[in-house]
Amino acid sequence: MATRWACLGPGKISSDFFKAIQDNLPATEHEFVAIASRDQSRAQQFADKFKFKRAYGSYEDVAKDKDVDVVYIGTIITNHVELSMKMLEAGKHVLCEKPMAINYKEAKQVLDFAKSKNLLFVEAIWSRLFPVYDEIRNEMAAGSLGDIRLVQATFCVPISQVERLRDVKLGGGACLDIGIYTIQFACLIFGEMPESITAVGNLMKSGADENACIILKYKNGAVANLTYHASLTNNNTAVICGTKGRIEVEHPFWAPTKISTPSGVKEFPLKDDGGYNFGNSAGLHYEANAVRDCLSKGLIEHPYIKHGDSEMIYKIMDEVRRQIGMVYPDFD
Repeated sequence: MATRWACLGPGKISSDFFKAIQDNLPATEHEFVAIASRDQSRAQQFADKFKFKRAYGSYEDVAKDKDVDVVYIGTIITNHVELSMKMLEAGKHVLCEKPMAINYKEAKQVLDFAKSKNLLFVEAIWSRLFPVYDEIRNEMAAGSLGDIRLVQATFCVPISQVERLRDVKLGGGACLDIGIYTIQFACLIFGEMPESITAVGNLMKSGADENACIILKYKNGAVANLTYHASLTNNNTAVICGTKGRIEVEHPFWAPTKISTPSGVKEFPLKDDGGYNFGNSAGLHYEANAVRDCLSKGLIEHPYIKHGDSEMIYKIMDEVRRQIGMVYPDFD
C-alpha cells in the first residue's frame, strides 16, 4: 500500500522533497494526496507540478482529509510547532523540516504530544539518512576509530542577505538554519550532552546571528570544534578523529556523497537531472523512504533521528544562542 502524503507549504524545500520522491522512488509506494497553502493559487500550481490530487487554501483542510497518512511540513520555521500540533491532533504522522521548533521548550512540547498520540514524528535532519552516515555508524560500531577524541564540522555559506535568515520574527538566524547541522553531527558521534558548551559569535544588525564558533567538551575529555558562518564560503567538511583511525566526510557534510574511512574511500552518487533548488536535494528521497519504513513497522520515532536526539540538539542550541546573545523575543 502506498504511503499517502500531504504537504504544507509549497516552497523551495517542499518542491525539492517531492521531486526527489518522484525521481527516485516507485510511484506505487508514494502517493501525493494533498498540498496546502494560505495562497490557493500557489497550492494549485504545486499540485499541478507534482500531480497532487487536491490543492487546499488552508492547512485545516489537510487535517480533515481522511486520505492523508503523513504530512510533510515545509513552511517557515515559526509555523512548525503550531502546524505539527495541529496535524498530530488530527491523527496524522508528521515529517517536519528542521528546525522543528525555535527552542527546546517548544520541541519538547511537540515530541511529548506525538508520543501521547502514538504517532510518528520525525524531525527532517536528512543528513543522518544518507548512506555516508551509515558508513560512519558502521565504522564506529566496528571500533575502527578507537577512542574518538575530536570532531570538527564547518558549515559556511553566504546566505546572510536572504530576507528570511535576517528576520528574527520569521525564525531567522544562522544557528537554526545551518549551525544545527554541525551540532547534530557532534551529537551523533558522542551520543550524550556535553559537559560544557562554549560559544562566541556575532549578530547582524537585525539581531539575527551571523556566525559562531562552538566548543563542546565531553566528560571523557573529547571535544567537538564546530563553526558556522552565513557570510562566508569554506570547505564544509566534517572530521572524526580517534586513537586508531580517522573519518572525513567530504563537502557538503550535511548532504554527503563521499567519505574517507579506515576501510577506504566510498562514494554514493545521487541521481540528479537538475531542477532542484538546493545542493544534493535528490538525497531527500532517503528521508521519504525512511518515513515509509517507520510506518510499516509501527514506529513513532526513527532510530537514526530519535526524539532524544532532537531534544539534545535544542538544549545545545539554546545555550549557544544564550552565550552569543541571539534572542527570539516572541518565543524565548
